[in-house]
Amino acid sequence: MRRAQAVAICLTVAMLVGCQLSPISLSTIPSRIERIEGHASLTISGDQGSARSKFSFLFQVPSRGRIDVTGALGSVLYRIIIHDGDAYFVLPSKKAYWQGKEEDIIDKFMGFRLSLDEMINLLSGTWEREDVLRGENLGDWAFTRDKKGRVVSGKRQDLRFAIEEFIGDTAFARRLVFEHPSSTGQVKILNINLNGPIGENVFSKKFLTKYQPKTWAEIQEMLDHAR
Repeated sequence: MRRAQAVAICLTVAMLVGCQLSPISLSTIPSRIERIEGHASLTISGDQGSARSKFSFLFQVPSRGRIDVTGALGSVLYRIIIHDGDAYFVLPSKKAYWQGKEEDIIDKFMGFRLSLDEMINLLSGTWEREDVLRGENLGDWAFTRDKKGRVVSGKRQDLRFAIEEFIGDTAFARRLVFEHPSSTGQVKILNINLNGPIGENVFSKKFLTKYQPKTWAEIQEMLDHAR
C-alpha cells in the first residue's frame, strides 16, 4: 500500500515537473531586431470549443511572416503566409488556400483581429521600436508597464492581454494570456531565435500557382475534416 502511494506521489511530481516550462535564454538582444523565429503552443477557447496546437513562427520585421500549425502527427495542418500586405491561409495537404487581409487571417488563427506588426509586438514587447507602424493601430492601445519599463499588459477596445512570464530580463513574452469576447487563451513560447539565417524562398508565394483558391467556408470545411 505504501509502495503504491509512493509511486502515485512520484507520478504526480513528474507530471507537475513536466508541465513546467523549460528555460529559454536570450543572452543578448541585437540593437536592431530583423527576424524572430521559434516554436510555441497555443491554447484557445471560443465559440467553437477548445483547442490546443503547436506552431512554428518566423517573422521578418516588420512586414513578412510565416506560421506553420502542426497536427497531432506533426504534419503541417495549415500555414499562414504574410508577404508585404498579401496574406494567405494555406492547406498544404489539400493544395488549397484562402487569400484575405492579414488581420482576417490572424483572426482565424488567434480568434481576434491583429495586424502582423501587432503580433510581433505582442511577442517581443517592442511596441516602441523605430520602425513600428505609428498612428491608428498603436494609438488604440493602452499599456501597463513594470518597473523595468516592459509592457506587462495592454488593451484595445474589448481585447486584453497580459504577460505572465518574460524570457529572463528581456521584454520578450514567455507566457502570454489573452481575453476577447470571442476567444480566450494563452501562448507559450517553447524556443526562440533572433536574427538567424533563413532560406531564400521561405516567404515565397510562387507555389500557390499550383494550389486552388477557395472561399473561407470551403477552407473551414476541409480543415474540419482534417482535424
